Amino acid sequence: MEKKRFDVAVIGAGPGGYVAAIKLAQNGRSVALIEKNFLGGTCLNVGCIPTKTLLANAQIMHKVKRAGEYGIVTGPVTFDFAKMKQRKDAVVEKLRKSLGTLLQANKITIVQGEAAFTSPHELKVVGKESGWIEFEQAIVATGSQPLDIPAFACDHKKILNSTSILELTALPKKLAIIGGGYIGCEFASLYAEFGVKVTILEALPTILSLQGKSLAEALTSSFTKQGIEIQTGVLVQGIEETSSGVSIRLKDRSPVEADLALVAVGRAIASKGLGLEKAGVQTSDKGAVIVNDKMRTTVPHIYAIGDVTGQFLLAHVASHQGIVAASAILGLRAQMHYNAVPAVIFTEPEIATVGLSTEQAVAAGYSVTVGRFPFAALGKSIATLDTDGFAEILSDQKTGQILGAQVIGHEASTLIAEMALAIQNELTLECLIETIHAHPTLSESWLEAALIANGTPIHFPPKRK
Repeated sequence: MEKKRFDVAVIGAGPGGYVAAIKLAQNGRSVALIEKNFLGGTCLNVGCIPTKTLLANAQIMHKVKRAGEYGIVTGPVTFDFAKMKQRKDAVVEKLRKSLGTLLQANKITIVQGEAAFTSPHELKVVGKESGWIEFEQAIVATGSQPLDIPAFACDHKKILNSTSILELTALPKKLAIIGGGYIGCEFASLYAEFGVKVTILEALPTILSLQGKSLAEALTSSFTKQGIEIQTGVLVQGIEETSSGVSIRLKDRSPVEADLALVAVGRAIASKGLGLEKAGVQTSDKGAVIVNDKMRTTVPHIYAIGDVTGQFLLAHVASHQGIVAASAILGLRAQMHYNAVPAVIFTEPEIATVGLSTEQAVAAGYSVTVGRFPFAALGKSIATLDTDGFAEILSDQKTGQILGAQVIGHEASTLIAEMALAIQNELTLECLIETIHAHPTLSESWLEAALIANGTPIHFPPKRK
């Protein structure tokens, strides 16, 4: 590829990069979208979509196992994990092709190769299409990758990361997961449903430590009932391969034996090798590209979005940042804010949060009121036998403004949207209470939680005065 010139060069075709590219192209900008791997980035290829496709299989299995509770009689239930993997691959391929068609329809030039800055206005691309690209403005959207620990580096055979484990076509009998964050917990939920003996090894005092005490305790209780072993406060010192699998050495504890080990200790920002220093773009000590609320870097005509900024490592945040960056380039008013970012953990049961946790609100100086309504007291949940979990609303005691919300239970991923809208628009408990919620539905749990927080419960016993 010879030297070409574009209005905007976007490095990375994940959910941040491709969304920004489409926004810019639809407003008349010539755009080069550069991707060294597959269109769709981590989310589509080795993250959100493939994992949720596999988890959908687990959800069906979970229902089938409980068929007798609904009066449905089944015979012996079997499954083919290799076919599940094939379905996962087919879903990814279908969406990848659809994305390519969408980008072409928007007349975006797709460049396959690895890009690096050679100057503030030029990129060198090496790969299937090598050459140089000159640009007026650029967006860095290179994402993140699984964090590799030198002490127990992944060989992708017996020691896996969140990418390589997706290629399994057969289930292990025992799986040890190093890391009890949302990635580790999702895989634990998936494999436990299919009869794998799962052990989670977490260095911190609880799993899901970033999600707060109440959710951590609730999921720990649920996982324990499902037969998932959780060891917290443990330090993994190394992993040795054995003839039958792996042996995981722990400090001051007995080793854990398993067929496979999954290392799920976080993700690393993918900013190395981009030549950012040649463009004058500054990064943090951890490699995150420094940006302002318009996603502009320390070089005014270069922007950064998504995981590479180190803000929130979530696909939907990257997409929104992409819209903000594109709007800034187009001269439109837009700025990023993070007070109402919904996050979902697709375990069994599901978990979703938005806004502040109780711990964060107290640390910020708020006088906090908490309203929690259990699904066990909700008509729709009882009717469908989905009574595990609760919906919880956190509000400012002085103003009634909703500060945060969390839910654990059936369809938590869908339920959280209402509270994201409420927090984004600075609504109060009164606003929620005055909104008519359809009956019988799971969303009534928010109304009931708001009533409890307001001190006026209807379908829950009042506190004795």
